[in-house]
Amino acid sequence: MSQKELILRGRRLSSADVAYIREIVNTHWEKGRSWISRLICQQWDWRQPNGQLKDMACRAILLRLEELGLLKLPPRQCAGRNNRRSSFAPASGFSTNPLVGTVGEFAPLRLEMVRWSKGERLWNWLMHSYHYQGYRLIVGPYLKYLAYLRGQIVACLGWGAPAWKVGSRDRFIGWNQEEKRSRLYLLLNNVRFLILPWIRVKYLSSKVLASNIKVLPSDWQHFYHHPIVLLETFVDTSRFQGTCYQASNWIYVGQTKGSGKRGNHYYYHGQPKAVYLYPLRDDFREVLAGD
Repeated sequence: MSQKELILRGRRLSSADVAYIREIVNTHWEKGRSWISRLICQQWDWRQPNGQLKDMACRAILLRLEELGLLKLPPRQCAGRNNRRSSFAPASGFSTNPLVGTVGEFAPLRLEMVRWSKGERLWNWLMHSYHYQGYRLIVGPYLKYLAYLRGQIVACLGWGAPAWKVGSRDRFIGWNQEEKRSRLYLLLNNVRFLILPWIRVKYLSSKVLASNIKVLPSDWQHFYHHPIVLLETFVDTSRFQGTCYQASNWIYVGQTKGSGKRGNHYYYHGQPKAVYLYPLRDDFREVLAGD
C-alpha cells in the first residue's frame, strides 16, 4: 500500500486491516460478496444504532478497495439494483380523483409510515410513475410516508441518509471532518417529496412537510434507536423554487457545486441545487460540532 491508513465510510483501515479483509475474501470467495460483507461486519461488530449490520457500507468499502487495486472481489451474483432500471407492475387500490381547493377544505391530513409494508410497494410505484427522477433504491436507513386527505393518497415523502460533501451545510454547522465523520448519522435527508399530479390543493405541500416533521424524530428514534437533530434537502431550482420549504421555515444556506456521486466516484453534472436545512432543536450546533 502506498499509504499506511485509509478512511472509508468513516472507518479507518490500516494495512493490517486491508490484509485481513483480503484474507476473508480469498477464504470465502465462493460464498459471494454479500456473505463476505456480512461476515466482516460481524467480525468488526459494525452495526447501526438499532443493531442491524452496516452491510451496505461494508460493501462500499469492498468495492473501493477493489478500485484501488488492493484486492479482487468474486463476480457479482446478480446485477446491482442501482444500475438497472426498476420495473413495476401497475399498482391499484388508490384514487386518481382530482382534488382542487385549499388544504383547510380537506382537513384533517393523515400520514402513514410505510416502511416494510404493502404501502411501501405502492410508494415505490408512485415514485417510479410520477416523480421526475423516478424510483431509486434508498441506500442505508430510511423511512417512507404516504399522506392522505379524505382517505385519498395525495403525497409521498422519503427520508434517508444525508450527503457527505455539502460545503454550505458544513460551514453552517461549523464542524470539522472528524466531527462530521462521527456525527453525520444525526442528520436526515428529505430524499423524495411528491405531490401527485392530479392534486391541486393550495398550501398542501407545506402542510404535509410540517406535519411529517412533527412525527419524524419520534418515528426515527423508535425505528433506528438514535435521535436526529438536523434535516437537509436539495432543490433543483431549474424546476422548483423551494416555496414549501421556505413556508415551513427551512433555512437556505447556499448551493451545491453541481456534482453528484455515482458509485464511489464524484462527477460534475452542471446542475447546482439549493441547500435547505431545518434544525430540530436549538442546540443542534453544540450536538453536531461541540464536545
